[in-house]
Amino acid sequence: MTRVVETLRTAVSPEPETLTSLMSQLVDDGRSFITAEIDLAKARATDKIGRFRSAAIFFGIAAVLGLSALIALLVGLIFALTPAVGPFAATLIVVGVVVIIAGILAMMGKSRLSGDGA
Repeated sequence: MTRVVETLRTAVSPEPETLTSLMSQLVDDGRSFITAEIDLAKARATDKIGRFRSAAIFFGIAAVLGLSALIALLVGLIFALTPAVGPFAATLIVVGVVVIIAGILAMMGKSRLSGDGA
């Protein structure tokens, strides 16, 4: 029981600390705070990188599948035109139309980058 009383007296009325010990404690607390903030920023960045990485993987897979579907569509168009105009002409027609569409889209993109377009 006397230990408890002495502990309480020490806790209630501690001896006054010196200015140097207070400054040292302030510096230590500041270092701890900065370290904790840096750790928090690292944790947040790691979480965001993980989410962005998984999203990028899904976008990549979607792009590959979309491109595969487009290729299948173009091959199907060539097969559909082959009985009417022959295989070589069907291929030229489909490739020509796709190149024209790609050129138009490229010019639209270029005009948006230079600021000339709407």
